[in-house]
Amino acid sequence: MTIKITRRSVCTLGAAALGCAAFPSFAAEDPIRIIVPYPPGGPLDVTARAVAEEARHDLGNIIVENKPGAGGNIGVDYVAKQAPDGKTIVMGALATHAVNPNLFNKLPYDPIKDFTPITLIAQTPNVLVITPEFSQKTGIKTVKDLVAYAKKNPDAINYASGGNGSAGHMSGELLKNATGIKIVHIPFKGAAAAQMSVLSGDTQMIFDNLASASANIKAGKLIPLAVTTTFRASSLPNVPTMAEAGVPGFDISTWYAFFGPAKMDPKVVDKLNQAFVKAIKSKPMAERFDKMGAVEKAGTPAQLNDFVKAELVKYKEIVKTSGAKVD
Repeated sequence: MTIKITRRSVCTLGAAALGCAAFPSFAAEDPIRIIVPYPPGGPLDVTARAVAEEARHDLGNIIVENKPGAGGNIGVDYVAKQAPDGKTIVMGALATHAVNPNLFNKLPYDPIKDFTPITLIAQTPNVLVITPEFSQKTGIKTVKDLVAYAKKNPDAINYASGGNGSAGHMSGELLKNATGIKIVHIPFKGAAAAQMSVLSGDTQMIFDNLASASANIKAGKLIPLAVTTTFRASSLPNVPTMAEAGVPGFDISTWYAFFGPAKMDPKVVDKLNQAFVKAIKSKPMAERFDKMGAVEKAGTPAQLNDFVKAELVKYKEIVKTSGAKVD
């Protein structure tokens, strides 16, 4: 699925009132491509398209393409092998640049050597949710209730995730390790399919991205038990953190960032960084992040590089402790 943002569409959508001549003219045949390594409709996809919409004023023609598969590895590897001209970048994430390198026995790319960091975008808590039907059936109303039920009924709970290596997967593995419970991981091709499995009753719980879960939480279709970060989500102030709910040291968040292929020209990197940071810090994005429960994290390429290195170390330990591996 692609969405093309062009100078003509800007005028068509009403920017003409501001004067289309104010926007730089870029050749339609030479766009910047943002590759999202996940299916359409998920938080990363939605955010990539929103940032692209804001960045068009400085970067011109932008296309967002979805190249899902293998837990995000296919789309990320595709970008790693493109020319380092700044025309093809990837919306990397926790899974692709911190978890997968530790989870998969063989990976076609190196998360540090094969990429040029551009900017971190945001971090979003995950939220542990169940359905009202499952809560009524089991009496589970808190994380402590869930742990107690799982200990009495080993392997009776299937937890869904958007795929192997996702924040939802790692959250489930961390919960298992911290509490000693036995629950079964069911990976899906994307967050939307995983959430649907919980809503339909095929699986019983999910550590869902807050942005994905919010609408169904508000509609009463999902019950939030806890958020996975060390801080409460502003959009769910009454929902405890996992640590507050009885699982000390629990801290996992979904994050996403822009990366280009290795060996990009520093001047091109600087141009992209400035344009994307400006877009990420814009008022429309601030409002979007607030609704998502996300925390804006735009910064320098060096800061992103240091952040990814730290996350690799963090998730090496989590993956090792959990025993999770993907061939």
